Amino acid sequence: MSKCANGQYIISLLESFAPKKMAVEGDPIGLQVGSLNKPVQKVMIALDVLESVVDEAIEGKVDLIIAHHPLLYRPLKKIDISTSKGKVIEKLIKNDIAVYAAHTNLDVTSLGVNEWLADQLQLMNTEVLSTTYEDKLVKLSVFVPRTHEEQVKDAIGNAGAGHIGNYSHCTFTSNGIGTFTPLEGTSPYIGKQGQLEKVEEVKIESILPESIQKMVISAMKKAHPYEEVAYDLYPLLNKGEELGIGKIGKLSKEMNLQEFVEHVKKVFGLSHLRVIKGKNSSIKKVAVVGGDGNKYIYPALYKGADVLVTGDIYYHNAHDAQEEGLTIIDAGHHIEQIMKSKLKDLLEQKLMNHKYETEVVKSNIVTDPFSFM
Repeated sequence: MSKCANGQYIISLLESFAPKKMAVEGDPIGLQVGSLNKPVQKVMIALDVLESVVDEAIEGKVDLIIAHHPLLYRPLKKIDISTSKGKVIEKLIKNDIAVYAAHTNLDVTSLGVNEWLADQLQLMNTEVLSTTYEDKLVKLSVFVPRTHEEQVKDAIGNAGAGHIGNYSHCTFTSNGIGTFTPLEGTSPYIGKQGQLEKVEEVKIESILPESIQKMVISAMKKAHPYEEVAYDLYPLLNKGEELGIGKIGKLSKEMNLQEFVEHVKKVFGLSHLRVIKGKNSSIKKVAVVGGDGNKYIYPALYKGADVLVTGDIYYHNAHDAQEEGLTIIDAGHHIEQIMKSKLKDLLEQKLMNHKYETEVVKSNIVTDPFSFM
């Protein structure tokens, strides 16, 4: 019998790299329909939760849909099953399919939509376009018997602790003597009940983002031999990673506008896109925002972008950008479909690492509402 993960556990894996607190204020993320308190044999990753997507989930015996765009953007006053939204909710509830939305938190995280779009465009030396969140740093100090030093170091490093710039698994180790007396009811790894024990130990110190603290502590405890692990956590004033909406970076070689348009069409598999021509005849520095890019015209200008690639631009904002000289490529909101395969692979790997056999699939339904005729 396969070992299936609980819905809550699957979402905890997702929120370990895209926590809710990263979301833009007011964004309706999280559980939207159903319950996570159940075993999940199959998860489906979707961009949108349309009726066709729900029908696909029903046919595929899916237990949980993780979507980028929330099904419920605004509170419902009633569930009328004669409406399209009501039908979707009815089908989800009748077939016990839960829906969880990871929207701007999945945009903002460094393992998320805008990072994936920047990678697809082959941008180098990327940075955040518009900062919305700074990940605070903490220091972990844990006391470990020498026999398990490398095991614990590897565990916390593999969980994400010890990243400083382009270096990973950074730690500092000092030696000492640990003392403890196992009391009644304990089952000590070292020593005997009622006797003071002295053990040669090392103190391992490492820095980590607060957002992955739970995951690192969990990994540390699993690797540690002691029944009760002695460790400390210290908040730090060091500046953490800045996260936010959009990315900006450079192409490996300069392109003219037509060359860059063809590049965008090729990497996103597009036959058509809209172009607002600015003043730059050559493209080197590129900003990208997967969804609605209307608020990010001026951040792109401020950071020196030659072009902004985005999913939605309004008519009058296009005029404003053109007057300012910024070229914009409106590639369509649907370019965010990149999250289906990327999130599938990421979640699948995390479940495999924890030895769960829950299946992760992506929706094959194309939810782009626009057609070119």
